[in-house]
Amino acid sequence: MSKTISAGRTPTIVIETIAGDLSLVGWEGEDILLKGDEDEMQVSQDGGVVSISCEDDLSLRIPKAASVSIRKIGGDASIRGVMGGIEVRDIDGDLSIRDVDSAAIGTLQSDFSLRGAKGHLSIQSALGDVSIREVDGNVSLESVADDLALRDVRGNVNANIAGDVVLYLNPQAGNVYSVNAGDDILLVMPPKANATLTLNADEIDIDWKGVENDEDATSRVITLGDGSAVVKLNAGGDIRVTNQADAGDTAEDFGNFAGIGMDWSGFGERISRQVEQITRRATKRAEEAAQRATEKAGRRAAGKVNVGVGRWNWDVSPKGVPMPPKPQASEEERMMILKMLQEKKISAEDADKLLAALEGGE
Repeated sequence: MSKTISAGRTPTIVIETIAGDLSLVGWEGEDILLKGDEDEMQVSQDGGVVSISCEDDLSLRIPKAASVSIRKIGGDASIRGVMGGIEVRDIDGDLSIRDVDSAAIGTLQSDFSLRGAKGHLSIQSALGDVSIREVDGNVSLESVADDLALRDVRGNVNANIAGDVVLYLNPQAGNVYSVNAGDDILLVMPPKANATLTLNADEIDIDWKGVENDEDATSRVITLGDGSAVVKLNAGGDIRVTNQADAGDTAEDFGNFAGIGMDWSGFGERISRQVEQITRRATKRAEEAAQRATEKAGRRAAGKVNVGVGRWNWDVSPKGVPMPPKPQASEEERMMILKMLQEKKISAEDADKLLAALEGGE
């Protein structure tokens, strides 16, 4: 079902809760277009403020200048082309954001990626990997439980990361880049970078013309050029600083950063944790979808109804409680795993484990 609402060029969209997946795209039109199951949507309007809830998947097209406040998403979300402010308080699945102004994120239960932001980005808590590219404003990451890949940020950076970090920075005079990592940090900068580096780690490797390495040092202060930018790095593992642009492609210990031209290197060492996370997410999504389908079956006491929730397909006939079929891995997921196997970045056994997890196996 499609529904159109007129609320002007700069409406405020308040999304109370989405039980399934959300697709949100800004467009040049002045209308708001909603696509979803009519029986699962609740929509109200007060002037330029539109409030929406949905017990299933929802697709939205909104004016580009709209402001968006999202309180809860049960599945995955994709947000593109929205130039008003974006706030997301809580999301259970993955969140992808492209070509926006500013974004403030509360709690992310899974992975996050952003490419293209004119304003600032802030995240309070992310329990998966974070990939950030092309941000004109500041980036603030209070807590990231896995790895961070960051590239082309023109504002200040303040980040606390439990895992590995890869930074591609072109330091700007007067800016401060402060990163704390539980594991390793790789910093890549242009050969003529101007920055004062304060580094603390188990081992510090400087691959930079004119700067000598000190194999025994665990703390160093290094001035490059006029030192006009401040870079503070603290690592629970090692720090490597280089001006080789392809350093991320050959690094052995810096996680999954293929999204910004970096390698899947080191992924095999963390395969068990990744499989466990995938399985846990799939199980949680299945349980939530089963509950929604059961509730819907109760509301529709007669007839047979087929309901699609993400990749799940349910028969919610009143003759009994529906049982979810095994989920099927998407073609993109299959190809990604097979590509890693082909490039010998994971073993055949690891590939089998990942495919089994995506298919809902043990």
